[in-house]
Amino acid sequence: MSPKTQERLLFLISPIGLIALWQVLLMAGIGDRRFVPAPSDIAWRYWEMLASGELAKHALVTLWRVFAGFFIGSIPGIVVLALRPERLQLLRQPAKVWITGIVGLFGYHFLYFTALRHAPAVEAGLIAYLWPLLIVVGSALLPGERLRWYHILGALMGLAGTVLIVGRNGFHFEGAYAIGYGAALLCAFTWSGYSLITRRFEAVSTDVVTIFCLVTSILSFLCHLGLEETLWPESPTQWIAVLGLGLFPVGAAFYAWDFGIKNGDIQILGAASYAAPLLSTLILTLFGFAEPSWGIAFACLLVTGGAVLAAHRMILRRDNAGSAQAEAAE
Repeated sequence: MSPKTQERLLFLISPIGLIALWQVLLMAGIGDRRFVPAPSDIAWRYWEMLASGELAKHALVTLWRVFAGFFIGSIPGIVVLALRPERLQLLRQPAKVWITGIVGLFGYHFLYFTALRHAPAVEAGLIAYLWPLLIVVGSALLPGERLRWYHILGALMGLAGTVLIVGRNGFHFEGAYAIGYGAALLCAFTWSGYSLITRRFEAVSTDVVTIFCLVTSILSFLCHLGLEETLWPESPTQWIAVLGLGLFPVGAAFYAWDFGIKNGDIQILGAASYAAPLLSTLILTLFGFAEPSWGIAFACLLVTGGAVLAAHRMILRRDNAGSAQAEAAE
């Protein structure tokens, strides 16, 4: 592993280490869980609320929630930079890096929530979820990348599985929702474009994601003041929902995505991203809030099979490398 990759991995792990320390201190009795809940409590409550649908009720799609989520998501990175001030020099990046990151994160969420306000959630969500396929196809434009038939087929299988999951109750596309559909399509292109361009910034440290999150938080708050009425969480449960969103899907997810895009196989990441709606559906089914069906089973097969197909060369390459090392040891 190169020193640069080790450095990026260290930054990615550091916030996780802080969360682990937070958990250990509370388990040791240092602190009061009634006022500062443990990360495990937040995660468990988050999954309970996700399964019951309570999360959707309490963490409504508003720019205020985007502001709160990204602000919370930036805190682990800010703590790491405060503890290791020498990393501040890694924030000296050209304007194109900042424009790409801020437009990517803020633009994606602004367009996505605009789509949900102007179109039914099922149809808007499906259109927005074209981004993994766009990443796989668009990767052919990147230097050093080769787009193969199995990458495209794997992504299409994932999209088909997503259609089965999201549209299990049917679709109703209507012209009256054209603005919402258009925003959802722009949303897909924004996130795929951000991901593909970020791939070209391999030398840029993941530290910059901290600033991306912080600026996205500020922009979301300003847009919220001009477009929405402020609705504060009314109970500890609602605050836990916001905190859980900020720490996990809004916080840790973007640091991990940046690291993966820069250091992993972007085509496999794109195809495998269709697992997200599948996992959500399986969790709902596991907790009894969705009925198991042959459609879900087939969708599971499509998404899993598509990801394996897209990654099969990498899997075989590793198996062959492991066999060669074993033979050499003998």
